[in-house]
Amino acid sequence: MFCRSMNVFLIIAGTLSAVVAILHIGCIYYGAPWYRFFGAGEQMTMLAERGSLQPTLITSGIVLVLFIWSLYAFSAAGVIFRLPLLRLALILITLIYLVRGVAGFFLVSSPMGRSPEFWVWSSLICLGFGIIHLICLKQQWSNL
Repeated sequence: MFCRSMNVFLIIAGTLSAVVAILHIGCIYYGAPWYRFFGAGEQMTMLAERGSLQPTLITSGIVLVLFIWSLYAFSAAGVIFRLPLLRLALILITLIYLVRGVAGFFLVSSPMGRSPEFWVWSSLICLGFGIIHLICLKQQWSNL
């Protein structure tokens, strides 16, 4: 049951991070075709095709981080209990999303094994997530 103090934007932010984490789990489970579809790069795709543990370990790390970020958003929204260092964590999460969003556009012309489309789309997504988190921070600052 939702309480009055819940922030819809924080719930959206937490849900977005959780959805992306689940998509990364899909890459682990379905392997090379999903890595290829989501633009992980040919090297990561080939490693997955060969049965290497490296893509699974890297992707598992990303899943863990995204789920933690999701929990922090849900915590700030009042959906779950208050997590430690909530304000600092949300500031860092917001900055990471925004910096990744902007930095990716600089890699379009030199994609480092990924397609330019990967950098454009992933950067737009990260920038959007960062903006949503920034709105959340502004709205909830006094409650954090």
